[in-house]
Amino acid sequence: MLKEFKEFAMKGNLVDIAVGFVMGAAFKEVVTSFTGGIVSPLIGLIFDSDFKDLRMKLKDGTLNDAGETVGEVFLEYGTFLTNVIDFIIVAFVMFLVVKGVNKMKKKEEPAPEEPKGPTQEELLMEIRDALKK
Repeated sequence: MLKEFKEFAMKGNLVDIAVGFVMGAAFKEVVTSFTGGIVSPLIGLIFDSDFKDLRMKLKDGTLNDAGETVGEVFLEYGTFLTNVIDFIIVAFVMFLVVKGVNKMKKKEEPAPEEPKGPTQEELLMEIRDALKK
């Protein structure tokens, strides 16, 4: 059973998937920092605020004994939009990677055309007929 598991774990496809998964997770961090550090501030200029801080108050809170507001409810659409932008960037880069890999693969050679002329069956019938004579 251990040998079977080792063979399964060392298959090329499984190792490739694991490497791709780790690289994808690392790339996600790069995209998140790019979006949070560069894209969000630029878009925030349009809204004249920090992009991640864009939110709408749905419910007012109350003051507790310590003077803190509790029970406020917000719709944080800025965070959602940031995550959507992250997804679009990751999806676009993955599209480019797949497109590049497909381009690098050897193009399959077309199957050779069948030779023109009599088929094998026709030749065998001619030989049979010639032997009968």
